[in-house]
Amino acid sequence: MELTGSQILLESLRLEGVDTVFGYPGGAVINIYDDLYESPINHILTRHEQAAVHAADGYARCTGKVGVVIATSGPGATNTVTGIATAYMDSIPMVVITGQVPTPLIGNDAFQEADMCGITRPCTKHNYLANDIRDLARIIKEAFYIARTGRPGPVLIDLPKDIQVTKHKFNYPDKVNLRGYKPTYGGNIRQIEKAAKLILEARKPVLYVGGGITLAAAEDELLKLVEQTRIPVTTTLMAMAAFPQRHPLALGMLGMHGTFYANMSVTECDLLIAVGSRFDDRVTGRIDSFAEKAKVIHVDIDPTSIGKNVEVDVPIVGDLKDVLGKLHGFLNQKPELVEDLVEATDEWRTTITEWKERHPMTYRPSKSTIKPQFVIEKISEMTDENAIITTEVGQHQMWAAQFFTFRQPKTFLTSGGLGTMGFGLPSALGAQVAYPDRQVIDISGDGSFQMNSQELATLVQYQLPVKIAILNNNYLGMVRQWQQMFFEKRYSQTVMELPIDFIKLAEAYGATGLQATKVDEVEATIKQALEIPGPVLMNFKVSREENVLPMVPAGKAIHEMVLAS
Repeated sequence: MELTGSQILLESLRLEGVDTVFGYPGGAVINIYDDLYESPINHILTRHEQAAVHAADGYARCTGKVGVVIATSGPGATNTVTGIATAYMDSIPMVVITGQVPTPLIGNDAFQEADMCGITRPCTKHNYLANDIRDLARIIKEAFYIARTGRPGPVLIDLPKDIQVTKHKFNYPDKVNLRGYKPTYGGNIRQIEKAAKLILEARKPVLYVGGGITLAAAEDELLKLVEQTRIPVTTTLMAMAAFPQRHPLALGMLGMHGTFYANMSVTECDLLIAVGSRFDDRVTGRIDSFAEKAKVIHVDIDPTSIGKNVEVDVPIVGDLKDVLGKLHGFLNQKPELVEDLVEATDEWRTTITEWKERHPMTYRPSKSTIKPQFVIEKISEMTDENAIITTEVGQHQMWAAQFFTFRQPKTFLTSGGLGTMGFGLPSALGAQVAYPDRQVIDISGDGSFQMNSQELATLVQYQLPVKIAILNNNYLGMVRQWQQMFFEKRYSQTVMELPIDFIKLAEAYGATGLQATKVDEVEATIKQALEIPGPVLMNFKVSREENVLPMVPAGKAIHEMVLAS
């Protein structure tokens, strides 16, 4: 059967199980969109290409599937780069298809030409220029394989316009064999036994869990290991929902804005078990003093992440589901030694409990002004801790991590590695498309929200009932906080001088706008928003100069925290 290039693309997507794509049409992909007109694949038209990628990202994060994006050439394609870089930093599986000028015009500065392979090489797991119709089906098969296997990530396919209309016999490959790309899934049993030995000898162990646990869908294996060994667990921003935060062994987030007890536990531990984490600088603080008393076990599917930032005593390359399962099984064979471990580490858990009691995650309540932390607590309480939460980037992001009590996997979608303002609303859009019957809430700041506020139109068009909570302080809050604490309150270009009427903005797009300016209006506003069936924007006028605390200043060790007053 002969198909055109665009038909080959869409049929390949169908065979890959793709049911939804996000995108924005243009001249260089018009043939794809013409064939899409009669395709069973659902297409979501965002209002900006960056938002399309963030939406596909949110879809991928909450489902575990590969997110798919289509964008036209030139500026349409370059608009995807921030979203691609966001997905790359957080290891999110994605395939981005960009249109390209016809192959005879490539390199001639043709209208809307951009070298997307060159531009995206540093922020994709791999990319392709599909300049031969005979290779197209194979390229698509490989792109999905690369995106979802090993350490996941975004793959770009640049598809010239003439290839889209050229016909060729369609034969979709049933397998992939890429020389030099053979991810290791099975953890080495000898290394796992070494790790088990260190665990059984430890007296102050801590599990340091990163976003890889969610990517591997290994949350159950983690919980089994914790219940077996009674080892306390601290999570990175990317793993906040991977371990139930109400669990007595949960330490919350560590690092720059981590809990006192998480940071002190890592500082004082004698064994640090790093699982699916990469020792990011926001986690470690001053690297020479990070867990300096501890031996380190590091488990990751990406061998290049192990030993990159800290020296490791026991490296284990493999899929976390496999490695944690094997570790749990090995320890199960030694119940007496595990029982001794639990008994020997009882004093350590008591110490951590004392730290929790002495310095809980808290803030100073107010009756006169709305505290942003209070809003987060109320949203958590009134959604029964069951909503999918997305965030933009800034103070509100940290407050969401600190004060929303996550208890289900894949319910906290946030830009961790790149820290992309404008991520939250379109990623919420993607999550709501994936789960139309679940409650999805974007927690935002007034600065971040304006980066992609046009996606209100997409919510209204598709009647996606996303609720948006803007913690509005008329500042670029996180930068202002740094200026207050370290630059003598010289608020250079962080004051949002012209307050936006977000209620009118929401209504202009056809959404509902609600506002709370007093503490006693917060609960009623959230309740009303949750009861309204369509998209709702809630504008909370919060305390203007509230700071995110604890905080580890730049260049300090993670135990050198500025604590809440």
